[in-house]
Amino acid sequence: MEKDVCKLRAGPHMMHFTGYQPAKQGNQEFCEDIPEIGRTVIVLDAVGDVLRDLPIEVRLLRDAGNDVDSEAVLRIPPKQYPTGSLSFQYTFPESGRFVGLVIVGDGPKYVSRFPFSVGYGNGIWVRYRDSFAIVLGTLAAGAALFWYSTLRKES
Repeated sequence: MEKDVCKLRAGPHMMHFTGYQPAKQGNQEFCEDIPEIGRTVIVLDAVGDVLRDLPIEVRLLRDAGNDVDSEAVLRIPPKQYPTGSLSFQYTFPESGRFVGLVIVGDGPKYVSRFPFSVGYGNGIWVRYRDSFAIVLGTLAAGAALFWYSTLRKES
């Protein structure tokens, strides 16, 4: 579980996150950014039996900085899930940045806050665009320097 990149931590509790877009991606799973807009199925599975006895609430918000009180585009009220599995679907109408909140507990409440993007392809460009820009810039500078030094030698 320590190497699982598809996990959420809400205080001492952990959940496994899996997403699907059956109409567009078939049965391909994702657990970070949502590749395309449209109908998306999200499954949260409790890791351990303790979560089966605690209420779990889920909210999806448009990313508005640190404003966790902004209006939710989806809210699943607190409820216990004796099977340890919670699934829901939401149709994302447009690309954008969102924040998911999973709120666990009825006494002390633990919150897992995870930002994600929707509709930017497989997400690799979104996650690594700064690295790509640095690598491409370095390659371009190297090519320009090589070209310039070649021209100077010919003169």
